[in-house]
Amino acid sequence: MSLTRRERWLLVVFLVSLPLVNPWIRGDGIGYYALARAPLIEHSLNFERDYRSGNASFRDARVDENGQLKQDLRTATGHLDNHFTVGPAILWAPFLLLAHAGVLLARTFGSQVAADGFSAPYRFAMAFGTALYGFQGLLLSARLARYYVDERWAFLATIATWWSSSLPVYMYFNPSWSHAHSAFAVALFLWYWHTTRRQRTMRQWCILALIAGLMLNVYYANATILVVLIVEAVRQYLAAFHKASPSATPDESRADTSFSDASSGVSTVAQLFVNHVLFNLIFIACLLPTFVSRCVIYGSALDSGYVPLKYWEWRSPYFLAVLFSSNHGLFVWTPVVILAVAGLLVFLRREPSVGTPIVAAMLAFYLLIACYPDWAGISSYGNRFFISLTAPFILGLSMLFDRGAALFRSSRVAVAAASSLVACLILWNMAFVFQWGTHLVPTRGPIVWSEMMHNQFFVVPRQVSSKLQAYFFHRGNLMRQIEQRDIEQMNEPPPP
Repeated sequence: MSLTRRERWLLVVFLVSLPLVNPWIRGDGIGYYALARAPLIEHSLNFERDYRSGNASFRDARVDENGQLKQDLRTATGHLDNHFTVGPAILWAPFLLLAHAGVLLARTFGSQVAADGFSAPYRFAMAFGTALYGFQGLLLSARLARYYVDERWAFLATIATWWSSSLPVYMYFNPSWSHAHSAFAVALFLWYWHTTRRQRTMRQWCILALIAGLMLNVYYANATILVVLIVEAVRQYLAAFHKASPSATPDESRADTSFSDASSGVSTVAQLFVNHVLFNLIFIACLLPTFVSRCVIYGSALDSGYVPLKYWEWRSPYFLAVLFSSNHGLFVWTPVVILAVAGLLVFLRREPSVGTPIVAAMLAFYLLIACYPDWAGISSYGNRFFISLTAPFILGLSMLFDRGAALFRSSRVAVAAASSLVACLILWNMAFVFQWGTHLVPTRGPIVWSEMMHNQFFVVPRQVSSKLQAYFFHRGNLMRQIEQRDIEQMNEPPPP
């Protein structure tokens, strides 16, 4: 599919942003990356070298005073605990295989670059792959929004969500984490679901199942996105049963089919059932990488390694804290999401056949995170879990821009107003990202808003120039300083 003019501008922005890519493997990223590096280099799921080579705060929590990996990290199968998903490793595989082949070839000509999965070619390949998947997710999200609004609003919404949400932190700064991959996988699923919903063939059901499997291999919480298919299926079966009912008149049948939006093009209950069974069989088969890795590491295909579901906060979810807490609350850290959610409510009213399944899936995702014991994401910029919902956020924001344009006397004035708003959101978010990345505010736990506001206006403008120079020209030293500050903050006593 060829790029439109505004999509080409998105591509230009992506290419210009590539120097921001930080080939850094740290924190959770060590677990994700180990699932790619160990099979490629060690030909096993032995993560000892990965854990020993991790950043100081990660390594110190896993190594005892004798320099040995702690025994409580060992699972029942004798492997090191690694509860992170295999999906990012699957998506990195083409990039890492090319890097490995290049390193091996270079070594035959005398290169001294280590073929160990840790040297620069591997790390840059991983980081570039993450950024590319993040961009592809944005492009698919823009195309989804373009079905319902003028392309300029989809373009502005994409730029705004790209640079004023949590996404840039995990697309560029922490590329070894899974969130940019998750944004891509969910965008791909929703885009393909939407593209095929009016008349989905059996082949398209198979492709949708493959995408759904990838989506869950990347991030378990993405299971909630499958709610779009449940809502769709309820409408389809109701329409099919009504059409098959002898008491239904032709006019009633046509009305019911219209209500179901002819989302899969099948007209009988049997055809629906066959397609859904096929989808589920392929979907489960696509989860084999997850099942096999869990079985090897934990001894059970169904043991995720995360906190068991019975210990989740099902009876007292953190509904308000997830959105408004100074401890990475979604709305207060990334206010662009407030506008996106408002736009989704507009979209729900205007396009209920599409808006209902998408909003239902988002509510399911929100409920799941609100019940999760570590709902704040521990070390997180904003609530990083919701990066998975990048595509719905872009859809909602573009719809809000489209509806808001009616308030202005001309389209040119509307575009100027929306562009000004986007610029303000981006400047605010980038300054906040700067604070978080340089530890002007704590990366873990709640922050003090008065301190954050003071930093935004007085500290960030003084430091941004020197820190950016260090990031682009002396990045290794800067990363060591950031790591040291992270350790210091972890060791600081909690406030009284």
